[in-house]
Amino acid sequence: MEEKTVELLKTLTETPGVSGFEGPIRKVLKEYLAPLSTELTTDHLGSLVAIKRGTDEHPRVMVAAHMDEVGFLITRVTDDGFIKFQPLGGWWEQVLLAQRVEILTGSGRVVGVIGAKSPHILTAEERAKPVKLKTMYIDIGSTSKEETEKAGVKQGDPAVPFSSFHICENGKSFMAKALDDRVGCALVVQLFQELQQIQHPSTFYGVMTVQEEVGLRGATTSVDVVRPDLALVVDVSVATDTPGGGDIEVAPRTFLGKGPVIGFYDASMIPHTAFRNLVVKVAEENNIPYQVDVMAGGGTDAGKIHLFRQGVPSVVIGIPVRYIHDHTGVAHVDDYNNALRLLVALARIVDKQVLQELQDNL
Repeated sequence: MEEKTVELLKTLTETPGVSGFEGPIRKVLKEYLAPLSTELTTDHLGSLVAIKRGTDEHPRVMVAAHMDEVGFLITRVTDDGFIKFQPLGGWWEQVLLAQRVEILTGSGRVVGVIGAKSPHILTAEERAKPVKLKTMYIDIGSTSKEETEKAGVKQGDPAVPFSSFHICENGKSFMAKALDDRVGCALVVQLFQELQQIQHPSTFYGVMTVQEEVGLRGATTSVDVVRPDLALVVDVSVATDTPGGGDIEVAPRTFLGKGPVIGFYDASMIPHTAFRNLVVKVAEENNIPYQVDVMAGGGTDAGKIHLFRQGVPSVVIGIPVRYIHDHTGVAHVDDYNNALRLLVALARIVDKQVLQELQDNL
């Protein structure tokens, strides 16, 4: 892996920024994008909009990735000093137990562990049932409510998984929290770096949206700032190359290392057919491997963006990731690099004529 890519991915994944509390990651992204942008602004919810003007104002191409990660919100401290919480974003309860988290308090970060009853004191009935989130708690080692409050923990504080960036033994795969969607944010940053070196006929808007994980909210507001002609949403997809992952017979399987995915369907959007076909054509003409993603449930920011005003032709380009919405996801650098190649190839050719052809071929 290239050193600059490692540095970028490590910084972005390890920086906290749960839905509604994106301040830390927005600050870091601003620092990366400011020197690469013609203009840098935000909408009123905090989505970041970086503009790189090309040789023409139109088409306006919105390249969106969401900066928020799944996490937790502290709801109360018990009399014994344990911390109750609710999820921010979609979590499967069974991946939470015994995992460490960081609570972002007003006075600093506090590390805790998500606990539940030990197996030694579970009844036979309890052993046979999944543990419910409502019975879980965060333990920071306190012995009283006063100790927890002295540590700075308060109702309304956000918490994120405590997990560091790690390059796997094959030198290609990497592990981290928040790959959904910090890999997308990293791709937008590196796309803007590439745009400094090439002539591009359209104006690019790199948009880092907020609150995607809790309802695509930042996409809803930021698209009104951009008013795009076209949109490329850069997100992750569920890699189904794990044991049991390919049991869904209808959907095509997606694998680490076999290329980025092009979304053909999800629950929030059917992509603009002509635009989808153009993305596929550009990938094939440039010998960029790709995979097809068909996702029966869930969606991306494209679900809101493509419905703006009279409609915005939109396509999702994704990175296959194992274990998204978990404390540690796994992705592959070849997929990342090929996604970047695809974005750059599209930037070279999307102009007014291409936009007109797309409009003529719904």
